[in-house]
Amino acid sequence: MKEPLFMKWILWLCIFLAFPALAAPSEFNIRIEDHLFIPDVLRVPANQKIRLRVINRDNSSEEFESYQLNREKIIPGKSEAIIFIGPLAPGEYPFFGEFNPATAQGRIIVE
Repeated sequence: MKEPLFMKWILWLCIFLAFPALAAPSEFNIRIEDHLFIPDVLRVPANQKIRLRVINRDNSSEEFESYQLNREKIIPGKSEAIIFIGPLAPGEYPFFGEFNPATAQGRIIVE
């Protein structure tokens, strides 16, 4: 017995609507230079998973830490790390460098 035509359309519609959920998260970059996060303010879209690439250009290690994001990650000198965050509600989420908290400070603004 053949499938009715409308069943095929429903199947294709479900696949089409599910496709955005399969898309890769948006990527944003932050550098660590001279014990500073650059940029120190990062604007990202609300309600989306984010792939944050942290590139440490210093010779020494730094730790990306945020209590509000519930994340901490040590990035050795001259290396990089990927940190997944979100989906996040609109607002501000501060972060800091655990090894240089006086200078390594920043925030993510979710809009």
